Amino acid sequence: MMTNKHVLGVDIGGSHITAAVLNMEDRSLLGNSYTRTWIDSHGKPEQIIQSWTNTINLACQKTGLKVEKFGIAMPGPFDYDQGISYIAGNDKYEAFYGLNVKNMLAGALNILPDDILMKNDASCFLAGEVFAGAAKGYENVIGITLGTGLGSAVLKNKEAKDANLWCSPFLDGIAEDYLSTRWFLKRYYEISGLNILNVKVMTGLYNYSPTVREIFMEFANNLAAFLKVFQQEVKADAIVIGGNIANASENFLPWVIKQLKTFNIEIPVLISTLNEHAAIAGAASCWENKPTAGRSVNI
Repeated sequence: MMTNKHVLGVDIGGSHITAAVLNMEDRSLLGNSYTRTWIDSHGKPEQIIQSWTNTINLACQKTGLKVEKFGIAMPGPFDYDQGISYIAGNDKYEAFYGLNVKNMLAGALNILPDDILMKNDASCFLAGEVFAGAAKGYENVIGITLGTGLGSAVLKNKEAKDANLWCSPFLDGIAEDYLSTRWFLKRYYEISGLNILNVKVMTGLYNYSPTVREIFMEFANNLAAFLKVFQQEVKADAIVIGGNIANASENFLPWVIKQLKTFNIEIPVLISTLNEHAAIAGAASCWENKPTAGRSVNI
């Protein structure tokens, strides 16, 4: 039984915070609450917490609702239960190292720490797609995000967990070396001798450039090989793919599916429908069926 009708979902990125209120009964995002703010992740802890607080309060304010529960998608490494950050060497939020971020934020919001649930951002992406997106209805799911980096997660027994496969051995390096934006840019330069801005620009050239089509085909082979190993370990019912590179899925997904079939893997391979809202929905979904207690934010 749903006990928290409205929950605020928050996605903490390296340069932004995005927040929105979700109606947990129909699993919809209240569009008027959507708030995105630039964050200086190199700032002092107090400054960052204040910026987060302002954004969260504004998102609640826009709805006129009293929101009692907060779910936060947070990058790691992080002790999500206790709320302590161990982020270091990632060029973001290093000032939080060893600090109890959950307690600091709860204090700034004037709520109890127990009113905040924090989860890994990759697992929140997958949880969001299962809760209200492309993977709704599936129970055992692999989730990956393809963008600046490689995110990976697994959902089993209604719980999404970070698979942390970005650094797993793959070909002549690690998986992220071959399944991220930097691989596309590097490979384009290796073949053409030219620099290109991003994958979006490459997508625009797909119909005109044999080089671009060759690169997308190679990427599809890499992704299929990665998913083969992932699926053999997990035995999921479906795979869902998100991230900026997923916007170019028509250029690689058909070949990925074809390759997976040669490995006798014929489960649905889905593209995210929530996109940047997935982590927000997933963070909020952490409160599904949890009891309500504590204080609300009075706006």
